[in-house]
Amino acid sequence: MNAEKRRSALLTEEDWWTVWFGLAILLIATVLAMLTLSGHMSTKRVPKLGKWVSSPSDVFYRSKTTRIDIDEPTTLAGLADGINAKKALATAEVVSAVNGVKLLVVSSREGDGETISVNALLAGGESELVFSPSEPDPGGLGARGYESQVVPSASMVIGEGRFSITAQRVAPIGWSLVVSMILIMLLTAIGVRVMGQNVGRYAPAFSVVAILAVISFAIANQQTIKSLGLSYAAWALTIGLVISNTVGTPEWIKPGVRTEMYIKVGLVLLGAEILFGKIISIGVPGLMVAWLVTPTVIIFMWHFGNRVLKMTSKPLVMIIAAATSVCGVSAAIAVAAATRAKKEELTLGVGMTLIFTVIMMIFMPMFIHWVGMSEVLGGAWMGGTIDSTGAVVAAGAFLGPDAETVAAVVKMIQNILIGVVGFFVALFWITSVERERDAPRPGLGQIWVRFPKFIVGFVAASILFSFVLSPLFGSLFNGDGLKLVESSVLKTVTTPLRGWFFCLAFVAIGLESNFKELAAQMEGGKPMVLYVVGQSFNLILTLGVAWLAFSVLFPNAV
Repeated sequence: MNAEKRRSALLTEEDWWTVWFGLAILLIATVLAMLTLSGHMSTKRVPKLGKWVSSPSDVFYRSKTTRIDIDEPTTLAGLADGINAKKALATAEVVSAVNGVKLLVVSSREGDGETISVNALLAGGESELVFSPSEPDPGGLGARGYESQVVPSASMVIGEGRFSITAQRVAPIGWSLVVSMILIMLLTAIGVRVMGQNVGRYAPAFSVVAILAVISFAIANQQTIKSLGLSYAAWALTIGLVISNTVGTPEWIKPGVRTEMYIKVGLVLLGAEILFGKIISIGVPGLMVAWLVTPTVIIFMWHFGNRVLKMTSKPLVMIIAAATSVCGVSAAIAVAAATRAKKEELTLGVGMTLIFTVIMMIFMPMFIHWVGMSEVLGGAWMGGTIDSTGAVVAAGAFLGPDAETVAAVVKMIQNILIGVVGFFVALFWITSVERERDAPRPGLGQIWVRFPKFIVGFVAASILFSFVLSPLFGSLFNGDGLKLVESSVLKTVTTPLRGWFFCLAFVAIGLESNFKELAAQMEGGKPMVLYVVGQSFNLILTLGVAWLAFSVLFPNAV
């Protein structure tokens, strides 16, 4: 009977189906990658909406960014050679000019709107290289070409760092986007059907949620909005909240509002991106900043929220603590699932995180520059405190290439902790928070029954990709297995899909949330006090540990 119950749970509980969905997607993505790398088929990509400036239709075109890493000081001529050696859909040439030479970078495509954008992050040269556009695009997406300022000669050293070229409107993605959403709907519909629910009601409702997710991503990809760090999560929540608190969420849409299913599938996919090989390559300084500070901040905020502020919602305390100390939205989602938090609790925690992420992304680089802090220390500080990977990279780029690299690395190490934090929070919740004061500690059987199964999928995906697929890809295709997995599986299929599942989840959260219930969670401003005090503690502690790691113990780490 027990075996029969276990088999029944594997097929009837949504928690288990999110694991099957995630692992099925990872399996399909792996097979596609192998066929691509072996030359049996062309690269298949899950579409990501493009950037737009003045024409929203530009979101339905794919762009291609080529990055040229310059690890040692190079000359203007050397940069031109590096660009031409890449398949960047652009050509570079050093041409004569009055009083010297200049570098021209021109789109190699001739069609209307087939423009490029360039971004130079170079340091240590005789002069900073600055580019101006020629034949700017009417829609605001780059130009036909770019030319540098005039410099004395082609042999002038322009420094080291990074140069990237983005080819705009490379290919339309409209049909592939529709197909991707249909495939997501069909895959999830299998689980809905097996769990005994009505697929006929689920399919049209999912379609509406998917359209709202596309709209959210499209708004977030507007250039000015994107530069301010207002991510798709903010817009998805806002659109859902506006609908639910004005006209109300129609009953026929509710079968598609499956917040936990979308969240947990996305988290299983996220597990594949946590590759242990990256931890080894990062080194001790980054590990110190991420892994010493994070648990300390979580414990501090948990005790401050419960013992000092005496907040009534323990899940909300943990959500805010995890979002502040780990990596913002993704950590909040994982911990909310582990603590069985209410939708309003997750909405409030994520909302505060998004607002302060924008503020910190703008003002932290300014402060670091004003006080004269080094790029490396500033990057480590921002990587450990700004609650979004995209915002961390943008803030680091403001300071320079070294700051951007260190900030991204520290944040990536923190991202690795999502599964660890989710696991221990779930265990703590089952054995301590949810246990009655005089009740005995639950046994292993009880813990397993109540344990969030998506964490099993998350850990399984991470182990599979780290210790099985990475070595396998390396041996089969004679290369760096880690990089092959990242480029052929993660970046093309699973990471974009994870973004879509999270966006669907935030639309669903908004559609299920009510402003009155959200207001009740505020408890006289206690959640805001918790966030401000916790983030202040995080800023001070992270700066101290970053200084110790990067300036005292390992000053030559970067």
